[in-house]
Amino acid sequence: MQGRENPPVHLEKTRAEGEAVTIDGGRMTSEQAWVLALASLASFMMALDSLVVTTALSTIRQDLTASLEALEWTVNAYNLTFAVLLLTGAALGDRFGRRRMFAVGLAVFTVASAACALSPDIGMLIASRALQGVGAAMVLPLSLTLISAMFPPQQRGKAMGLYLGITGLATFSGPFVGGVIAEGLAWQWIFWLNLPIGVIAIILTARRVEESLGPNSRLDLVGVVLVTLGAFGIVWGLVRGNAAGWGSAEVLGAMVLGVALVVAFVLWERRTKAPMLPMRFFRLRAFATANPANFLVFASLYGTMFFLAQYFQTVQGEGPLGAGLRLMPWTATLMVCAPIAGRLADKVGERKFVVGGLLLQALGMGWIALVADTDTSYLELVPALIVGGAGLSMAMPAAQKAVVGAVRAQEIGQASGAFMMLRIFGGVFGVAVSVAVFASAGGYASDEEFSAGFTAAMGAVTVLAFAGMLVALGMPGRRPSAVAAPPRPASAAGTSPRR
Repeated sequence: MQGRENPPVHLEKTRAEGEAVTIDGGRMTSEQAWVLALASLASFMMALDSLVVTTALSTIRQDLTASLEALEWTVNAYNLTFAVLLLTGAALGDRFGRRRMFAVGLAVFTVASAACALSPDIGMLIASRALQGVGAAMVLPLSLTLISAMFPPQQRGKAMGLYLGITGLATFSGPFVGGVIAEGLAWQWIFWLNLPIGVIAIILTARRVEESLGPNSRLDLVGVVLVTLGAFGIVWGLVRGNAAGWGSAEVLGAMVLGVALVVAFVLWERRTKAPMLPMRFFRLRAFATANPANFLVFASLYGTMFFLAQYFQTVQGEGPLGAGLRLMPWTATLMVCAPIAGRLADKVGERKFVVGGLLLQALGMGWIALVADTDTSYLELVPALIVGGAGLSMAMPAAQKAVVGAVRAQEIGQASGAFMMLRIFGGVFGVAVSVAVFASAGGYASDEEFSAGFTAAMGAVTVLAFAGMLVALGMPGRRPSAVAAPPRPASAAGTSPRR
């Protein structure tokens, strides 16, 4: 079995280093197309599922007589397990086979979806949502790894743009589908729809995707335990901060313990012979700057998403379907702009798109913070939504390309896991910050009070986007075409990492 799996790894090295593989006319091969299609399908399914659940919460609350806190955990249980297991999912793929663990993750997600649909009470639904997060933590980083390993550097930006564009279709349609289900169909269909898609994806993955391994022959169990428990503590503190109080023993204890375990993880990874996340990655300028910039991209994105739909429903009086429709000028930009930005990033470099995209997001959300009020019409907000959405769509594929392009092909799995984990942490952080700012300036007692909190929250996401832009200014400015391959080890002659 080992001998059967090693050749694709060698092929990855050959392709990444440009020694023997060329693609006629820059077109995708059949093998590349299958990998891109299956990875995008998996990402689409999970993005759609997450968004549909958010817009169907009112129906779930009535059907299962759930409390507000229970509804919150219906969403957060998924994000919690997703975030804390991302690095573990990438490490398992490198150790046991990326195709194999990608298929296992799809199976876990599909079974968990059936469990969600069959849940007789809110407790079972929350537990099943947590299991969905386990599956997603295996699938999503490996989907990015499979794409990055299959496409050479000069095509990687275009492939990632297409990947994000298809995922953007879920972002575009999710609020609308959620509104339809919440107002006209049984909420269980949110999860039943995953079954045929999941089964088909598993079968096609087994038949059409070649197996590949990462550079490590051993699983870093100590690193897995430290990063999982450390991330769990930090995420728990962020999620529980507003409910339990930011100064409570629960929140402070979880945050301190989480940070301490993350520090222990860093120290361990520096000394172990087979680290799941080599600390030398952070000496690479592209990796060390694109990751925090993307963290702030998603902090601004999630903070915006959390309050926009509520503003349309609370202040402008729309239902779930109406709120979903009004989000479309913002979400549709991801489907349209991401593929274009991905292709152009291949030609002019990633930094311009990350910096420019975050600037546009800051301008769009700052615009909303200035004009939004109880009597603001929807048409006054549409230009700002389009500007902000276009900015996010520019920044995301470019940041992804910068991170995976900074490491060797055999290390893409490790880099992808770190990238995805920090992205989800960014979302949790953005919601926590925007909610805290909202609570300090407003509330739900009246339209005027909500509007005051909403504009303060939009100011917070504007600051997050602007901070991300400042970080992105430190990204390398070299054109990707000037670099023929990802960097080899420092001991290899004639090649050095991007800095």
